[in-house]
Amino acid sequence: MAYRDVYGAWQSDPDGWWMEQADAIDWVRKPSKALFDDHPPMYEWFSDGLVNTCYNAVDRHVEAGRGQQAAIIYDSPVTDNKARITYAELQQKVARLAGALASRGVTKGDRIIVYMPMVPEALVAMLACTRIGAIHSVVFGGFASHELATRIDDARPKAVIAGSCGIEPARTVAYKPLLDAAIDEAHHKPEFCIIFQREQLTADLVPGRDVDWHEAQDKAPPADCVAVEGNHPVYVLYTSGTTGQPKGVVRATGGHLVALYWTMKNVYDVDPGDVFWAASDVGWVVGHSYICYAPLLHGNTTVVFEGKPVGTPDPGTFWRVIEEHNVRSFFTAPTAFRAIKREDPEGEYIRKHDLSCLRALYLAGERADPDTVNWAAEKLGVPVIDHWWQTETGWPVVTNPMGIEKLPVKIGSPTVPLPGYDLRILDHDGNELEPGHLGSIVIKLPLPPGTLPTLWNAEDRFRKSYLDHFPGYYETGDAGYIDEDGYLWIMARTDDVINVAGHRLSTGAMEEVLADHPDVAECAVIGVADELKGQLPMGFICLTKGVDRSHDEIVTECAAMVRDRIGPVAAYRMTLVVDRLPKTRSGKILRRTMISIADGVEFKLPATIDDPAIIDEIADRLKTLGYPRA
Repeated sequence: MAYRDVYGAWQSDPDGWWMEQADAIDWVRKPSKALFDDHPPMYEWFSDGLVNTCYNAVDRHVEAGRGQQAAIIYDSPVTDNKARITYAELQQKVARLAGALASRGVTKGDRIIVYMPMVPEALVAMLACTRIGAIHSVVFGGFASHELATRIDDARPKAVIAGSCGIEPARTVAYKPLLDAAIDEAHHKPEFCIIFQREQLTADLVPGRDVDWHEAQDKAPPADCVAVEGNHPVYVLYTSGTTGQPKGVVRATGGHLVALYWTMKNVYDVDPGDVFWAASDVGWVVGHSYICYAPLLHGNTTVVFEGKPVGTPDPGTFWRVIEEHNVRSFFTAPTAFRAIKREDPEGEYIRKHDLSCLRALYLAGERADPDTVNWAAEKLGVPVIDHWWQTETGWPVVTNPMGIEKLPVKIGSPTVPLPGYDLRILDHDGNELEPGHLGSIVIKLPLPPGTLPTLWNAEDRFRKSYLDHFPGYYETGDAGYIDEDGYLWIMARTDDVINVAGHRLSTGAMEEVLADHPDVAECAVIGVADELKGQLPMGFICLTKGVDRSHDEIVTECAAMVRDRIGPVAAYRMTLVVDRLPKTRSGKILRRTMISIADGVEFKLPATIDDPAIIDEIADRLKTLGYPRA
């Protein structure tokens, strides 16, 4: 069946279409219908069904005779450790940890904070919560104490499951002192903590509160699966908020199962038993959806990788993992490829490995610039699929649906919306724009299954953040346009569309131009305040390794390229050569922080920043151009 047929089938009968997809899930009690729309715009899916996430992700595969298939491959170049865990072994590990939680009074609806490094036990902890109906909230391992404390106070967990430490290429990060400080700061106090001790750095346990992971399991019987309603939250995942208070994105169980299962074949084109690898972290939404839940629901083997794209030990670590573990579909962020390309522009490390097992590369997390896409496609020799989604949606909104039909690739566009997503482009007043016109990307309500139904204990904030500006629509916060073929083009976050002397211009379009320069490995463009024109664009570029040309010459060429391709209206003149860009730990460039530095505006250092020292580096470089202005 062609993409248009599948999308059209959903359009003609959304409820019937989603009920058909729900047949892939093992329900304790099947739902009576898909959409529950009694209280718009607060929609729910599969609400009266009864189901268990852990059973669908683990137990049913064992019962189907596939217990000896690998469920998880653990590969940690930073600790020189590898392991394979079968579905049968995973079932035992999860049931034992779930039993340890249940024996300490954790029941359906209780929250559990998970604060773990990239080890298989992080997935075990998540699945153990879902097994007994507890609601997990994973916090990225190594988050600062204050940020962890704010999440503890908002989620009010009965317990915390934490690792003793995380391992990075150049250092070991002690998690336990951060956790202890967070609990001291938080008003809400968890009843107990289960600590997974790593041999690289063991933690001191607080008597009466902390218990060793293995000791906790040894003293409790394995727990059975507890059925929950389709609208019962499977997890709360906190995402950054503009006020500094993180937003707790809720994921409801029924829709989460149905949507994620559907994507594994239709989006990522893998069959049960295939190895699927998402090179992310369980602390982010990609890790929730495509390291833990979707691959296991679908009966795939998922890779848990603890390392970096370069430096563990070299720019070839991704290719080694793909070859060694027979990875069929690979998912990572464009920033990872830019890091590899910068260190290995000729692809020498790629040529050292047999990557014939790899069918496709998927990129998401930020805009995939054409230069990166072209380089990856040329060096890997496989389709490079850009796709777009958000923490809030939980699964792709727009992509090239490889498991349905490979559509023509337009580099720079993530292609077309998936069933469930009715995309529109609106102007500031809410009027729908014609193809080719830049505006706000919105999704007509209701959002599909698997997306957020609300924010944790914050319905008013949910409405204000996403629904109030354009009634009847979900506001994505991204700006772009839809072309005559129905392809979406994402140009920037809405607040990254700058106004230069009355002209609305996309910083993303300028970044595409800069990325095309042969000496530029990575770039970012921001809008800085200007008394005369309102805003002016400013570019930051990182050069490819080995470039020894004059920086002034490269800067002049960059300005000429933007002028030639976008026009003098862009008023693009300022480019700074920097060693690195400020990013979150998930690889997103902190453009808003860069704008605040340039404009001399006070800002809060983002909790997700990878290395705070970069802020001073950027500030020093800005001074060479006289920013911030006096």
